[in-house]
Formats: sequence, C-alpha cells, structure tokens
Amino acid sequence: MKWLKPFKVAALASVVGVGASFSIQAEELGYPEKEELTFGFIKLTDMAPIAVAYENGYFEDEGLYVTIEAQANWKVLLDGVIDGRLDGAHMLAGQPIAATMGFGTKAHIITPFSMDLNGNGITVSNEIWEEMKPNIPKMDDGRPVHPIKADALKPVVEKYKAEGKPFNMGMVFPVSTHNYELRYWLAAGGIHPGYYAPHKGDTSGKIDADALLSVTPPPQMPATLEAGTIYGYCVGEPWNQQAVFKGIGVPVVTDYEIWKDNPEKVFGITAEFAEKYPNTTVRLTRALIRAAQWLDENDNANRPAAVKILSQSNYVGADYDVIANSMTGTFEYEKGDKREVPDFNVFFRYNATYPYYSDAIWYMTQMRRWGQISEDKSDEWYKELAAKVYRPDIYMKAASSLIEEGLVQAKDFPAADEDGFRDPQTHFIDGIVYDGTKPNEYINKFSIGLKAGDKI
Repeated sequence: MKWLKPFKVAALASVVGVGASFSIQAEELGYPEKEELTFGFIKLTDMAPIAVAYENGYFEDEGLYVTIEAQANWKVLLDGVIDGRLDGAHMLAGQPIAATMGFGTKAHIITPFSMDLNGNGITVSNEIWEEMKPNIPKMDDGRPVHPIKADALKPVVEKYKAEGKPFNMGMVFPVSTHNYELRYWLAAGGIHPGYYAPHKGDTSGKIDADALLSVTPPPQMPATLEAGTIYGYCVGEPWNQQAVFKGIGVPVVTDYEIWKDNPEKVFGITAEFAEKYPNTTVRLTRALIRAAQWLDENDNANRPAAVKILSQSNYVGADYDVIANSMTGTFEYEKGDKREVPDFNVFFRYNATYPYYSDAIWYMTQMRRWGQISEDKSDEWYKELAAKVYRPDIYMKAASSLIEEGLVQAKDFPAADEDGFRDPQTHFIDGIVYDGTKPNEYINKFSIGLKAGDKI
C-alpha cells in the first residue's frame, strides 16, 4: 500500500483559525478509516479537481483508493451521496444548503472544500441573438460591447409575451448557481424570472414570471436549444462553447461578468461520513487542495494537460478544442469572437477552495429572494445554517498539514483572523454590494424579488 506517514497538525497560529469557531490543536492524524471510496460528478469542466487528484496520484498519496463515476443528473448524484452509494461528490453549491435546510430531499450535507470560482455562461439561440443585437452597443470594430445586460433581451421577451408565446429558458437544477445567476441577470434587466411557493406546493418557480425557467441536464442543453424547446440557458462549460462549436447559439454573458469571482461548485459529503471517518475526510480534502493548486499554478501552465484529462470519455468527454476554449484563459462568444478571460475558470487563486460562510449565505439570500425560503429569517439564522454546512475547520486542518509538509505555502491561505466572511463584494452586473454579514439588508436592495415581510 502507498502510505504517507501519519503527520502532525501544528497550531500554526499565523496561518489558521476561523475566528472563535474552531481551533486546531497539535494532534496526530492517523490513517484513513475508510480507504476505498466512490465519488460522483456531472460532466462539467469544474469537476477537474477530482479528476486531477485521481490522475496525479494525490488520492493515493493519502492512502485513498478512489473510483470516480459520472452521474445522470444532479438529483441522482445527491441521492447517491445521501443513500451511501457515493461517498462524496462534485455538487452544486446550493445542494448541501438546500438539503440541510430541507428544501427538497432532507439530509445533513456538509462541504469542507469549494471547488472553483466562475465557469458558467448564459447562451441564447441564434434567432434570439439576432433579435437582441440591435439593442447592444458596438465597439469600433463592430463587435458587441461586453458585458451584455439583460436590458437587451427585455424587448424580445416582451414581444414574445405580446404574441402569447412563453419565453422558455433552461437551467440545471432549482438550487443551482445557474438558476440564481440566470435569475440575477434577468432581474437586473427588468425581466421577472418567477417565484417559488413551496408552502403552497408550487416548486415550479414560474409564479409571475416573464421568462419561464425549467431544468435541463447540462450535457443536454445544446440539443434542447437546437430543438427550439428553450430559447436560452445558463450552464457550466463546456456546454456554452459547445453551442458556438456547433453553430446553434451565442453565449451572451459569463458569470464572471454577472458576479466577478463567484463561488461555483463544492465537494459534498454527509455530516455522518465526516463524523465517522474524520481522517479520511481531511485526507480527501488534502488531495483536492493539491489538485486545485496544480490546476492554477504557474499562470495556468498545466491547463492544456488538464484539458487532455477532461476530454477523456470517462470524465467530460467533449472535444479537446471545446474544453480548451474556456479552460485556457479565453472565451468565445460569437464564432470567431474569442476574448481573453484569464479568470473564467479559477480553481485555487483568490482563496477559491476555502468554504466561506458568506458564499453559503449568498445562495440563501437568493433562495429567499425567489421564494424557496417562504418566510423571513433572521440574520443569525442565515449564519447558523451556513456554519452547519460549510466547514472551514476541516479545510484548514487539511491546509495546515500541507503547509507543514511544504506541499503548499501559507501565503495562499486565509490569515489567522479570518472569520469565514469575505469583504463586501462590489463586482455585480447591477452594482449592488453584497455583505454576507447582513443578509436581510442585502435582500431588501433588489427592485425585483421578495423583501422583508413578503410571502407568496
């Protein structure tokens, strides 16, 4: 067997500590309690840390023998983690929160590791693009000015409504980043994406909607668009670039332009797994941190190698060129309109892998905004739920041990006084500032969406 010696986790006061929420004391972490593991994923480029940890031998370095299995959709994946068929999985950031909260399937899911920043886009059909173009400012060379706001789509949606035609759009799951990003972009342009009313048994999310959003699994997005079933969608890569490659649609905006450096996927496990197998949990987190670092190091020098891995049929299985379009620092909008977007996919920079409470709370504010949380909740409620799901204590235990071994550098991790909240974030497409310590104040800033006291 390939083993690392048991390592010591030092106090490392200059590096670790998430406020008073936890403290790492010197202790010895032993061998993994469970060695053979099965992890699930959806065929998206942001599953890369799992594939790289496997292919580069980082899981084996930890004494973990991992099988990686693609899943049909996000519900099947979540159910697999809950029923134990999967030990852990690449998850939508909203899934552990929603499950722990009891929206949909009730289960206590946690995340010790955030998988990436950015990585999504919103694509429309060629027909819709032609109708939007007159509403978009042009640069001197004739190309559209980016970011493209939903203001350009609003007259198109209004025209369809006037003609009695529903304006259908796709997203990948009701608690996905994609759902919230698409809703955010639409609402910022004055297009209402609809409310949920779970207390009334309505989980369609289409109450009062101008644009009707429904679930389509990521790999099926381009075909559904081509068939005319939907007019646009929000999805992760490579399924926006696939639309360009096939000549069936145009990505109009990336999530980097909607919310710069937004958190995207997480690695999810049950709370029961983490409690039963604490050493295994820290060790798998170590392997994922090393993979994320490899993906971003030396100004993304390893990305071509990563693209080669991801293009294998057992991982994402899309053409090398399609995956490389976004993974290597560019993004192609219209055919031939390829632009530099060096941070379209971020796996390690900007503390991408650290599970911030404020990231979890942002998702909850959007759940409340669109009615998935039916009634007002206190700021404390948001913070307490975030702390139940996001586990920076496990993450920093893994990070501190890697620092001690010289495998990563302390400067790449949060400082000792980190409280689990990012500074107020300003880079949103509508200019609204997000402060995770004040969720209710944030919710009340939006012109479209539920506010304090509102209930459908």
